[in-house]
Amino acid sequence: MEVVKYLSVYLVSMVKFFGGPVTGVSLGLSYLETMLLTVAGMMTSVLIFSVVGKAVSKWLSRRRRARQKPVFCKKNRRIVHIWKRFGVSGVAFLTPILFTPIFGTMVAALLGAPRRHIYMHMLWSSFFWSLTLTFMVFEFGDLASKFF
Repeated sequence: MEVVKYLSVYLVSMVKFFGGPVTGVSLGLSYLETMLLTVAGMMTSVLIFSVVGKAVSKWLSRRRRARQKPVFCKKNRRIVHIWKRFGVSGVAFLTPILFTPIFGTMVAALLGAPRRHIYMHMLWSSFFWSLTLTFMVFEFGDLASKFF
């Protein structure tokens, strides 16, 4: 039964980072288990989508040209602004809280960051945010249940 709990936190973290700590706490996992499974889930997405990123880039480019869609919309401009100002470290820092692990990795890959840099920056970011968010959920999670 523990395997199901671990898999739940791991799989949720692959898709939505904040879901990992919330799921871990709700399933009664320890702080360390929740934190490590959240990092593992995000880094699995990073590994998969950093490889897939280039192929998706080509596909999106062909699709955009075929539909004659503009390259830059408001959302894309914001992402490029973050990229130009902070680079891969800025995208990695914001990935767990603003983007999903999938989207943040795709952005870094599409904008030309080397895979090694993507892995390194996403790893420190996932540890930092996993530590922070898991702590917040463990310490203040019961407070939220009083209001909701």
